[in-house]
Amino acid sequence: MSNIPKASLYLAALAAASSPLALAEAPPSDLPGDYRHALPLTVSGKESVVQLRLPKDVYLHARTADLRDLRLFDAQGNKLAFSLQEPVPRAERSRRDLPVRLFGVQTARPAGSLADTDIEVQRSGDGTVLSVSARTRPVTGAADGGMDTLVLDLGASAAAATIDALRFTLPAGVSRYNARVVLEVSDDLKHWDTAGETDLSWLVNERNETLASDRMDFEARAFRYARLSWRQGKPLQFAGITAESPLNTALAPQVERLLIQPKPGRFANDHVYPASVAIPVQRIGVDLGEQNVVMPAQLGHYVELPDREGGKTSTWHFEPLAAATFYQLTQRGKRRASGDIGITPAHQAEWVLRTENAGAAAPALRLAWTPSTVVFLANGKPPYRLAFGRADAKPGASSLAQVAPGFTPAEIAVLESAVAGPLQTSQAAVTEGPGAADKAADAARMRMFALWGALLAGVGVLSFMAWRLIKQMK
Repeated sequence: MSNIPKASLYLAALAAASSPLALAEAPPSDLPGDYRHALPLTVSGKESVVQLRLPKDVYLHARTADLRDLRLFDAQGNKLAFSLQEPVPRAERSRRDLPVRLFGVQTARPAGSLADTDIEVQRSGDGTVLSVSARTRPVTGAADGGMDTLVLDLGASAAAATIDALRFTLPAGVSRYNARVVLEVSDDLKHWDTAGETDLSWLVNERNETLASDRMDFEARAFRYARLSWRQGKPLQFAGITAESPLNTALAPQVERLLIQPKPGRFANDHVYPASVAIPVQRIGVDLGEQNVVMPAQLGHYVELPDREGGKTSTWHFEPLAAATFYQLTQRGKRRASGDIGITPAHQAEWVLRTENAGAAAPALRLAWTPSTVVFLANGKPPYRLAFGRADAKPGASSLAQVAPGFTPAEIAVLESAVAGPLQTSQAAVTEGPGAADKAADAARMRMFALWGALLAGVGVLSFMAWRLIKQMK
């Protein structure tokens, strides 16, 4: 019985050594040298959170469709936290100036009053104001010069726009002016709504420098006509009034494009275009060169089908993803050509174009996609490296809340952009080329078989040792 503890320890050590779980717990290497390609990144060093719009090289050389083989390392090889963000349209604010036609009119309205006045307006068929006048001319109370109200016509283009400001220009010879004015707006010159009220002033010092408050802001609204009345100050026939219309334009994210030359396909009328599985193709088209041609075609990829009888011979099947008629024609000296077609975002290591007409010259294939953006924490020692190109990599990205907590979308949009350097290739990493992904999968299967073999061997040894132990106990 004295040798039982020794046998038990021997069995435990043998079981631990032969267990595939013990082998599987060892984490795989995840160092900069484990990735085939890298891009050096340059940042200012002033910001903690930085962004990078992924360059085309990343999509051409990454080995996974979801970009799980992206890594960020600092100069010491430490990994940096990053988040992969899908591109979104960006809003851009701008302003458009609309010209205004001015009509001065003398009314019977007392100074500072906003009561409705009886104005006679002559308009053309499109609504353009031709003349404005009071139906009865007042005897007293009119300002010098015979004008106390300005009627504004913004033109037919104002019907499709909103106005939120007016900008005033003094007439020639006037450098100083102060007044308080009220703006009323209308669509029919009959019913008026008060839109705003402001003080206008132009001040000039002894050096002939002008300090001007020449703008009236109000809540954006659509209107065709307006009238300007004076609460304080002397009415003035301005040299010009400009209406400002705010514009909010959604700018689409920048698109990346790739042109691929054809190779012979597996079947007649097929053309193959080697691409990258990392490219999220959103639009696709063809470059027909100078030829005049109409080309009905299908776009898709090949699928390998195993032999039903279990042999080693497999067959290939064409699986279409989209169909279109591509063309390029010259008619009456003008060129007509088909554009790119939109498709559901797809990842393919190679694309196949199957044409219906034999004998046509093989066109080049054009792929278009919108690159994603990497938001990362620049908390390591620069320079930084964006590494990629590994088929068996585990996902390395984090959520945005773990990289830039509390940041709003507007703040993310204006983050400092890192600058990527030239592509670098590591010869120590796994060899790339056609079938490299299959080789990686085969290697993974071999590792699994080896682990199961070790498990079975361990079970056999354990059974033998248990039998010896029981025999000794008897």
